[in-house]
Amino acid sequence: MPQQITSALGRVTSSIREFTVAQRTLALIGLAVAVVGVVALSMWFNRPQFSPLYTDLAPADASAIVDQLTTQGVKYQLTNGGSTVLVPTESVYDMRLKVAASGMSPSADGGYSLLDDMGMTSSEFQQDVTYKRALEGEMGKTVSSMEGVELATVKLAMPAESVFVDEATDPTASVFVKTRSGVTLTDDQVQSIVNLVSASVEGMKATDVAVIDASGTVLSAVGTGLAAGGANKQTVEYEQRVADSIQSMLEPIVGQGKAVVTVTADLDYDATERTQESFSSAEGVLPLTERSTTENYTGTGNPATGVLGPDNIQVPVGEGAGDGSYTNETNEANNAVDKLTEHTVTAPGTVRRQSVSVAVDAAAAAAVDMAQLQAMVSSASGFDEARGDVVTVSQMPFDTSSAESAQAALDAAAAADEAAARSQMMRTLIIAGAALLAVILLAIFLARRNRNRADPRESLDLGDLPIMDEPLALEPADLDTQLLELPEVPELPSAEQISIERKRNDVALLVDEQPEQVAELLRGWMDQRSSV
Repeated sequence: MPQQITSALGRVTSSIREFTVAQRTLALIGLAVAVVGVVALSMWFNRPQFSPLYTDLAPADASAIVDQLTTQGVKYQLTNGGSTVLVPTESVYDMRLKVAASGMSPSADGGYSLLDDMGMTSSEFQQDVTYKRALEGEMGKTVSSMEGVELATVKLAMPAESVFVDEATDPTASVFVKTRSGVTLTDDQVQSIVNLVSASVEGMKATDVAVIDASGTVLSAVGTGLAAGGANKQTVEYEQRVADSIQSMLEPIVGQGKAVVTVTADLDYDATERTQESFSSAEGVLPLTERSTTENYTGTGNPATGVLGPDNIQVPVGEGAGDGSYTNETNEANNAVDKLTEHTVTAPGTVRRQSVSVAVDAAAAAAVDMAQLQAMVSSASGFDEARGDVVTVSQMPFDTSSAESAQAALDAAAAADEAAARSQMMRTLIIAGAALLAVILLAIFLARRNRNRADPRESLDLGDLPIMDEPLALEPADLDTQLLELPEVPELPSAEQISIERKRNDVALLVDEQPEQVAELLRGWMDQRSSV
């Protein structure tokens, strides 16, 4: 084992020996928690990943699939109240194929698959009932596939066919819908269900379908269509649409907030049908058929005359003499006649009566012709006097104190937001400036520290020094010379001594700047020598 690792382990052991009882207990607890965490983390990473095999299953389908998974030894999980079956991800497609091969596919339950089990000996009644069940199942599946619908059941009432047209009745249907948690069907979705079911059965009208949800609320009733809640919503939408139209017309004239519009409408949601036939003679057209009959009789003697006696027996009065004749002429003509048949179907939602009330601020109405303004409101609202519509336009002073206080509150809130934004900006600038100043100070400190660490001795490149000119030879002067005694010059240090002195200075500088690291290094050297 390397010496550095041995020394590190020795230091750790010596440190542990210096622990108190409480410190050792905490260390053991921390070590146990770390081991348990590592084991749990490894188990969590190695756990199998589950994916949905089937979702939104009926209890019978879920039970059959779970039995097959148990028989084959496949792990599974149930979620969403048992309606979703989860299996390991790598087994999803394999198990779907096996479930489909066994004939237990949830998609094959009900619907037209019921017709596959019908035998040749089935009676007409059995065929009719099976066909109706198949149709109910298919429509139930289709409605269940809508967004927000968890379960749907459709029941059909299909009367037997009759040879008498007057005795024929329309088929009806009832739809039970269970929505998902927190989901409410809109009127458009309810109308879609009604149209889907009515169009799937021959002779069924949209008004022959009833829709009920799981809470027992009637969403659509037979004969009336949407329930009262939907009718009220349509009325409110109509009133709001008319009021918005009038308001958008008035604001450019009197100013924004200077007019208040209220619309009240009475809508008729009864669906009515009327058939009317009228006949008229066609002028200038030849008759379709024409027949003329003439009868002529001639003879002698007078015709029998007299009065009726008892029991309506004519009493003869005698016979006369002379010639007699009888003529009968009949003309029959079959003329062409125009026939007009009108069949009128009144859709629900027509307006019976409508009332419009408009209040205009007196200050804004001073410069407006009120009669002309009322005429414009009548035109914009679709005024119909035959229905008994009423349009009222009045001018009165508006109380603007609440609007002014609200505007003041909005201005104060805007000013507060602006002040908060400025404060936040200043705070950000201060923080950024402080951070920048700290970075600058740190950079200056590090630069000075590096400068102090640098070798104070400056190395010179002799090649950069200018070369001296060649010495000039001087003529010796005629002077008396005297020998001087030179002092003893110490010997110059060798290169090795200079290197040792330089290293000693570097070590001293390192000890001054990094005493802890030097001490740690010396301890390591001492441990190595002691081990040897």
